[in-house]
Amino acid sequence: MLPAGLGAPVALGPEALPDDAVICSCHNVTKGEVTPLSSLPEVKKCTRAGTGCGSCVKTLEKLLPKTGDGGLCDCFAHTRQELYEIALALRVGSYRRLLDEHGRPQARGGEGCEICKPAVASILASLGHGHILDGEQAALQDTNDHFLANIQRNGSYSIVPRIPGGEITPDKLIVIGEVARDYGLYTKITGGQRIDLFGARVDQLPVIWARLVAAGFESGHAYGKSLRTVKSCVGQTWCRYGVQDSVKMAIELELRYRGLRSPHKLKSAVSGCARECAEAQSKDFGVIATANGWNLYVGGNGGATPRHADLLAQDLTDNELVRLIDRFLMFYIRTADRLERTSVWLERIEGGLKHVKDVVVNDSLGICDELEALMATHVSAYRDEWAETVEDPERLARFVSFVNAPGTPDPTVRFVPERGQIKPELPVLALEVAAR
Repeated sequence: MLPAGLGAPVALGPEALPDDAVICSCHNVTKGEVTPLSSLPEVKKCTRAGTGCGSCVKTLEKLLPKTGDGGLCDCFAHTRQELYEIALALRVGSYRRLLDEHGRPQARGGEGCEICKPAVASILASLGHGHILDGEQAALQDTNDHFLANIQRNGSYSIVPRIPGGEITPDKLIVIGEVARDYGLYTKITGGQRIDLFGARVDQLPVIWARLVAAGFESGHAYGKSLRTVKSCVGQTWCRYGVQDSVKMAIELELRYRGLRSPHKLKSAVSGCARECAEAQSKDFGVIATANGWNLYVGGNGGATPRHADLLAQDLTDNELVRLIDRFLMFYIRTADRLERTSVWLERIEGGLKHVKDVVVNDSLGICDELEALMATHVSAYRDEWAETVEDPERLARFVSFVNAPGTPDPTVRFVPERGQIKPELPVLALEVAAR
């Protein structure tokens, strides 16, 4: 809880908090209510902590007793990093094979669990093992990836087309407006320079995306643990302070790393000068223009646990910048834990920034050629998930509200008007009725 600048001799974590400190703000659960319990499932069942937004789960895990051998879950004795290396070295392309050959004896022949299924699905996707809705892969995905959209609180879904660098033509803006109007969707401009469309039923997702794909849009991967956006200012092209073309660079980076599956979501930004209007130092990897090229920052984070990014290299040419980002991202994907952002990974990994710099910049482990080759494979093999889905009747068959009545929309997904648009109509709780 203390500022890093104080140089405290002992790193303080959640264990140092008093018992009345709130750990889960969604359900107002304190540390004292958590510590007598022995496992995360027990905490969720007894206190509901961790069942809201989920941001407290990592803290909860630190407060619970350390059990087991450090494996990913009860199905695997290996960590996520070890499973990645196994899948890479032995060319394992399926969860079934990985579980049967490298899972715990009691788990072999079983169906796996909610922890290892999406984790292994992410590993397989990052290694280029096909569309995530094909064959066995589909059964491994969580709710959002399963339908290539983020589920909202009333059971409807959001649609987020990619808008590289925040740059969009008037014609494409008109298409988004027409789609939102025709399907009665709520529209909102996000902090990542995109436009979210909310309120689509699951059966509407394919027809909406068919229109967007036809207009030149592709998936923004807002539902996946992957690259989200590369934010940019207008840079040298328009701004009198800009020293490099930040929009061009942001678009190039977003199109290069789009669809890259990783342990957690990735955010980026490119600022055209040191004024930092794109807030690049609060991103997983951020770029700031200099008179001599680009400075690359890594490990930044906003949100509930903000962290200023660290300078990895400076005054880079375009090619040098891309090469270092390639290496950094693949090294992170290769070594991070499940659901671990770059900011946490950078502080956890032995040697911290110095070690990462030695590996990524100085090639101290002699693996940079391999890291670059893995990224080159991803770039060459990229296919838009929604463009492929709308062309495949077998994949489209899953987008129904009721399996036994495919043409019937879910009657519980309802909306009410608000500020000229819509919002979810939520059930009135008994307590609210009593209060009225």
